[in-house]
Order: sequence, then C-alpha cells, then structure tokens
Amino acid sequence: MAVIPGFFIDWNGKARRTEDAGGGFVVDVDPVAKYVALYTENGTLMHEATFYKSLEDIEKRGIKASLVDGAMPWGVKNEW
Repeated sequence: MAVIPGFFIDWNGKARRTEDAGGGFVVDVDPVAKYVALYTENGTLMHEATFYKSLEDIEKRGIKASLVDGAMPWGVKNEW
C-alpha cells in the first residue's frame, strides 16, 4: 500500500493528511483514481475518501474543512 502525500476528508468533515491520518488506520492512496482507503490494522475497510493533492484543491471544490492532525480523534460516541 502506498502512502502518497496529500489530503482527504474524514467522516466528520475535517481535512486530514494522508501521511498522518490518525486513528491507527493504515492508509492506501491511488492518485490516478483520486482515491483514499483507510483500513484497520487487521485489514477491515473503515473509510473511503477522495484524494486531494493540496488544501487548495479541496477549497476549489467548494469544501470548507479545517485541517486536523492525526492526534485528533476520529469521532466520539455522541457524534454517531
């Protein structure tokens, strides 16, 4: 699985770096298909997203998302 530098939107609408997704997820990026897949360490697919090369590319799509680092939790129980 290749981790290519870039960004994606998580399930809470936050922008995350592919190199620092957090949550203990394993990240796979296909830049040609503009696809990001996040798996648990056991291989369960947990999230799929669009791959963006830059934060500017996200903004060009009209998406307003704040950038968070990998230390930011992927959601808390009351958000489900």
